[in-house]
Amino acid sequence: MAKSNAWVEECNDLALKVREHCLRMTHRGKSGHVGSMLSMAEILSVLYKRVLKVDPKQPKWAGRDRFILSKGHGGGAVYAVLTELGFFPEDWLQGYYRDEGRLMGHISHYVPGVEFSTGSLGHGLPVAVGMALAAKVAGKKHRVICLMSDGDCDEGSSWEALMFAAQHHLDNLTVVVDYNKVQALGHSKDVIDLEPFAKKMEDFHWAAKEVDGHDVVAIDAALKKLPFEKGKPSWLICHTIKGKGVSWMEDTVSCHYGCVNDAQLAKALKELGVE
Repeated sequence: MAKSNAWVEECNDLALKVREHCLRMTHRGKSGHVGSMLSMAEILSVLYKRVLKVDPKQPKWAGRDRFILSKGHGGGAVYAVLTELGFFPEDWLQGYYRDEGRLMGHISHYVPGVEFSTGSLGHGLPVAVGMALAAKVAGKKHRVICLMSDGDCDEGSSWEALMFAAQHHLDNLTVVVDYNKVQALGHSKDVIDLEPFAKKMEDFHWAAKEVDGHDVVAIDAALKKLPFEKGKPSWLICHTIKGKGVSWMEDTVSCHYGCVNDAQLAKALKELGVE
């Protein structure tokens, strides 16, 4: 691979490592939203490798970009990225979802590199909007990026927040949606259909784009220049597959919550090529 494209391999390698960590973590903890973690691996790899200005040695650096994971049930994937980047020791992952561990099942701000604890859907975007507004008022230059699920987008609190963001021209705010189209109780189109998704965001005065959420080049290209449009918050819809990378999990409701047994873990790791 050409040196100029080395970052593509790095991002894909990180995404693969995230999937491996998440499978092992949920296996040890005997719980977790593993399907939701697997669908956002490439999104997180691009955000942390190419977009977010963060410093593992100074997690509270004042000039850092703020990242909010609204789909807090998928926090294991963020933990996996943070440990790979050096925010905390890898052995912390051993205690994920375990009584003696440091890593809660839903993402927690007690973990270095995590800005805000989330769990209930629809809580992340209102906080991100508040952060973006505060930064604007204070004349700060950092960006606020919020990663949401399609389930988040069913919540009234999210729609109130996105209307507020547009009203106040928060072009320092970017939302990335992990649009895997599967929720806890069924496929999104059967729960609350979001389509036409991008058009709805544009009608609410956001600048919207859509990409393949498993293509690191496409994600990077979309996020290369923020905001998408001056004076408007940015909304990136990443089309993804729930349980991506593990054949029997992909696009299934059953993988939304739970864990893999010993045999399933071995099979999944073999499929990923990381036995």
